[in-house]
Amino acid sequence: MRLTWLAVLVVADPAFAQSHTIQKSNTTENLRGVSAVSTKVVWASGTHGTYLRTLDGGATWTVAQVAGAENLDFRDVEAFSEDEAYLLAAGPGDQSRIYKTTNGGKSWDLQFTNHEPKGFYDCMAFWDLNNGIAVGDPVDGKFELLTTDDGAHWKPLSPTTIPTALDGEGAFAASGSCIAVRDDVNVWFATGGSAVRVFRSRDRGKNWAVAATPITHGTDSSGNFSIFFRDGEHGVLAGGDYKKPEQEGRNLAFTEDGGATWKLAPIQPQPFLSAVGYIDLSSGTGLLAVGSAHAAFADDSNQSKWRVYLDTNLNAISCAAPKDAWAVGPKGMIVHWSLE
Repeated sequence: MRLTWLAVLVVADPAFAQSHTIQKSNTTENLRGVSAVSTKVVWASGTHGTYLRTLDGGATWTVAQVAGAENLDFRDVEAFSEDEAYLLAAGPGDQSRIYKTTNGGKSWDLQFTNHEPKGFYDCMAFWDLNNGIAVGDPVDGKFELLTTDDGAHWKPLSPTTIPTALDGEGAFAASGSCIAVRDDVNVWFATGGSAVRVFRSRDRGKNWAVAATPITHGTDSSGNFSIFFRDGEHGVLAGGDYKKPEQEGRNLAFTEDGGATWKLAPIQPQPFLSAVGYIDLSSGTGLLAVGSAHAAFADDSNQSKWRVYLDTNLNAISCAAPKDAWAVGPKGMIVHWSLE
């Protein structure tokens, strides 16, 4: 969906809160995407064709622009090494593009340009370096989905295999996390607007099922913003209304059956959350989420309250097992957490 917004991060546990560091990004661009390859290699992306890379865990960040992309907004970055990464630009018509580098950003190959004037791509996800999928808002009643199986060429899925979108339903290009993959074949994407649903496929998009979710919706600024699975069965959804970031509501849900059914998480409070994910800790699995007014962490989605609830402004998160997480936000903000 076409939106401009800011976000916040939610984190847990006093140890977690005390272990965060604001890193010097060397840019003032709004950062919308982040991908942690390891505890050392992390990529980020944002406005005006900007991308960033660190090879030392964020002690130093290198900033650059993709040539010819100065007017594009990179809402998603998916990285695989210090040399290999993809960027997705979100926007109407030919502003939606996918780029790839295999040499650390020295050059970028423009792999896909959207030539559908009504199209708007939102985010992407990858099973591995060469196999990925991207989702865009509906055109003529059908969500747009692209796949690659060689890491170089993208082709659309047949509209006949995709369930019909409801009037006013779309996806959010907010944090690069409206689509998720797991294992070799599973893929899910989350929607908002007039309806809040999760589309799920167990064969890389050849066949789809759809499930309703309990997340706040009904306006073009509300719905499911982020989806994340820690395995093929256990996943989490986050969302709300980005125009009302402080408003608490039905903004966090989880599934234990692969996305067939979704239940509201009991954890409170639930402000607007734009990105969500699990992080592996020595004590188990933690839940991280971000939005535009608050930030929080809990042991898992079944907790009754957050361990820590912070006021901070961030747009997206990425976790590098087993204990590190990065979050990015407006004006070049990058935050690193390191947990024992």
